[in-house]
Amino acid sequence: MPEFCDLVLVGRVVKPQGRRGEVAVQPLTDRPDRFPGLRRAFVPAPGGGAREVRVRRAWPHKGRFVLEIEGVSSIDDAEKLRGLELRIAEADLAALPEGSYYHHQLSGLRVEDESGMDLGVVADVVETGAETRVLVVNGPRGETLLPFAAAFVKAVDLAGGRIVARMPEYAVAD
Repeated sequence: MPEFCDLVLVGRVVKPQGRRGEVAVQPLTDRPDRFPGLRRAFVPAPGGGAREVRVRRAWPHKGRFVLEIEGVSSIDDAEKLRGLELRIAEADLAALPEGSYYHHQLSGLRVEDESGMDLGVVADVVETGAETRVLVVNGPRGETLLPFAAAFVKAVDLAGGRIVARMPEYAVAD
């Protein structure tokens, strides 16, 4: 069984839904369309491990998804899952087109300029509602917002753990 921290976050159980043990899940993924086809996920287990749960059915409901999970058949059973994160194995992720990345792949990468100077580390990836995501970079000059666009991000090297970027003018201080 994998360690829970090595899995990819896709949602959080918000509450029991209905009277038969279903749970309402808030999607925390840029691909919520994965939920209707989701058949297995993991919840935290004691000691940092992961416990597999089998999903029988999933359907959209009021901006969330309702999941019917094997072995969870009452409100009391569902209540035990309240607040837990749902994660999946990285191998279960759909392949993305070249040049596209999942949030978890970008978080933690070092950011450097084209000369190799350290600009910081990606602390978060923010979906703005616009076409371009924004990387939150924590560096020597504090927090900087870096648009994830070709004008600023020159290369992403997942194997090397780095992003080569040109910082926006507003982020370059004297």
